[in-house]
Amino acid sequence: MQEGKRQRQVAGVIQQEMNEIFQRLNLTMIDGGMVSIANVKVTPDLLEARIYLSFFKIEQPKLAMQRINEKASDIKRELAARVRHQLRRIPVLQFYVDDTLEYVFKMEHLFENLKKDDSNNNQA
Repeated sequence: MQEGKRQRQVAGVIQQEMNEIFQRLNLTMIDGGMVSIANVKVTPDLLEARIYLSFFKIEQPKLAMQRINEKASDIKRELAARVRHQLRRIPVLQFYVDDTLEYVFKMEHLFENLKKDDSNNNQA
């Protein structure tokens, strides 16, 4: 289903504010790695926001997610204070791991292996 204009606007506002909130709450650097907000999707009724987090050089993303979920109430409170004039209701925040980058690296590695195998078969 295609996103509506209002969904995209609200998602954009939430993503921008969440970036600033994460910096303010020192959640951008966890365990020597970096956390960034990759994407925000909002449901059509604007009551739920799915926040996709990208982890870079973090050994255990599950532990990082746990730390972020522990601060979820602080994050929502901060978000509510920042967007109270733009949104009637603050959406429920749901955090997800964005594994797109990991998937891209894995696919790249597979293509490189196929290319090597193909060149070895041509030489034989």
